[in-house]
Amino acid sequence: MAVLSLCFILFAVTASAAENRPNVLFLVIDDLNTWLLSNPDRYTGKVIAPNLQRLAESGMNFTQAFTASPKCSPSRTAFLFGVAPWKSGAYDNAVKPETVNAVLEKTTSMPALFRKHGYYTSKVGKVSHGFSQKGEWEVDQRIGGRDPYPPDAPLFGPKIDNKGKPVRKNERDWGPTHLPESEMGDTRSADFAIAELGKTHDKPFFIACGLFHPHMPWYVPQKYLDMYPLKDVVLPARNPDDLDDLPEIARNLVGSWSAKVSTPDEERSAIQGYLASTTYADAQMGRVLDALEKSPYKDNTIVVLLSDHGFHLGEKDHLQKGTLWEEATHSLLMFRVPGVTKAKQECARPVSFLDLYPTLADLAGLPKPAHLDGRSLLPLLKDPKTPWTFPALSAYQGHMSIRTDQYRFIRYTDGSTELYDRSKDPREWVNQTNNPEYFVIKQKLADSLPPQDQMVPHPGYVSSPPCCSRRWPCCTSLIRPRRNGVESR
Repeated sequence: MAVLSLCFILFAVTASAAENRPNVLFLVIDDLNTWLLSNPDRYTGKVIAPNLQRLAESGMNFTQAFTASPKCSPSRTAFLFGVAPWKSGAYDNAVKPETVNAVLEKTTSMPALFRKHGYYTSKVGKVSHGFSQKGEWEVDQRIGGRDPYPPDAPLFGPKIDNKGKPVRKNERDWGPTHLPESEMGDTRSADFAIAELGKTHDKPFFIACGLFHPHMPWYVPQKYLDMYPLKDVVLPARNPDDLDDLPEIARNLVGSWSAKVSTPDEERSAIQGYLASTTYADAQMGRVLDALEKSPYKDNTIVVLLSDHGFHLGEKDHLQKGTLWEEATHSLLMFRVPGVTKAKQECARPVSFLDLYPTLADLAGLPKPAHLDGRSLLPLLKDPKTPWTFPALSAYQGHMSIRTDQYRFIRYTDGSTELYDRSKDPREWVNQTNNPEYFVIKQKLADSLPPQDQMVPHPGYVSSPPCCSRRWPCCTSLIRPRRNGVESR
């Protein structure tokens, strides 16, 4: 009888612990930069995102969060598996899957860990990209993504010449969509997430919702474009000599998009499309957040919102992602954790998206797999001023970047480097790599990067022509530099 009583007590305690485990609402937005953080060093124009700003004010806003890689697939693979790109080989969207899978098959993904420990796991929209584990999601709803192109697309500029072969209409486009808002993919993804939050759950849940906007093409209902009159669109600050002190391999990441964007007015039009897409995405996330607030789960649900990476909109003459500068690596990261975070908190420590997996495992009381490359942000969630000596590393095409409180150092695969003192140069306009005054700090930062001979190799990118892709011409498209002081600041 005593044994039976003990077994019953242990079962009751275990069941109670399971019932008290927090839920997770994991929200991912594609290609969203940090302009809405209201940082004058980044952007001084208007960004209408009341729901994201509301979430940021309701908990902990990490103002110095950095992606592990400034492209969709490697970024998402890194934070969902907790494995750094330089260990998995996932450096870009176009990689050899057998190389990456050989590493990932020895790991447990974040959703797989949660499901293994009794969570209901549900995904809708663009959360992962290219790599996943079988059975990690109990529900994997494949709606959302790129909407159908308007019948008269492209709306801005010429169609891509694909040498007579069939080609999807130009992704580098923007303007009003022909679809009702209710039929857009991100709206439907939000609808599904709202329905999931409206269910009665008998076990803790991990619900992930990913939005495609503001990934290109920037097609949105006209009402969102109307929120940003062209005459009021502010262009980001630019330096006409910005590329002059860069190594050749860095300039090769900078192509030209002059066929589409060659004048300030055309730039304003592009930025209008991006901002309108941002506001549309904000509206959908707002609907999901409102559904949580109205649900019985609001007081026991961790909310995490992030963008997979940043996005250039003219800075460094670039109009895309895929660089190791601030604009492409700096990303949004917000946490609201009942009982842990307080409202209107900000943390300015440099953190990495590799830290997401161990953080959520800690918050849910789950065992952390040994393969994780990040570290838990729980100390910072409790106190944003906690000492934090860990830099944020990012990788792209085998190139590496390290970001500390004060510095950014970039090492390219050919050995060339860049160094920026952000305390004096927050826009990263002056490359100090050859300045003898920075020799010691440069060496220290270089020593903090993984040695190239210990990284998973990613051959074939160094010799690739600039602005090319297996799928798209001008995949890393850039705008024509504004010279002679025109529109430059």
